[in-house]
Amino acid sequence: MADDKAEFIVPPNRLKSKVTFSEGGIDAAALEKAEQVIANLQGNYLDWVEEDLTAIQAAYEKAASDVAERKQHLADIFRIAHDMKGQGGSFGYQLITLIANQICRVLEKVENPGEDALEVIKVHIHAMRLVITSRMEGDGGKAGAGMVKGLEATVAKVLPK
Repeated sequence: MADDKAEFIVPPNRLKSKVTFSEGGIDAAALEKAEQVIANLQGNYLDWVEEDLTAIQAAYEKAASDVAERKQHLADIFRIAHDMKGQGGSFGYQLITLIANQICRVLEKVENPGEDALEVIKVHIHAMRLVITSRMEGDGGKAGAGMVKGLEATVAKVLPK
């Protein structure tokens, strides 16, 4: 019979060795340098997000027309939206993060996305394009709040109760 004693393995915390601390906490100069690097990439973000919008639109069109392979195309939409969700807020486009997150939640919660769910995804893709073409940074202000409210209403129509 095997030994009944459990062995606990604690993995090393390698991240801790990569963060610079001073007596006052995190190194402010290093943090400022990291923020500057992100700020310098902001212009690149607009190119990246355009590529993502083109890719997610193409995946949507395939999902709408290719029922036999719809599941794979929806997985592509999820992957692209997930990437967009992670980048939006980092570059000052919180609305992109919020809208992309809603796409992911619809795809996670609707078991067999049909035409209704596809229409909701389509509306969200159009909304993301509007955010970028209008340069709706941050939360988009009053227009952004109205957009979010409308998008939430479309999501409510397809999510299971």
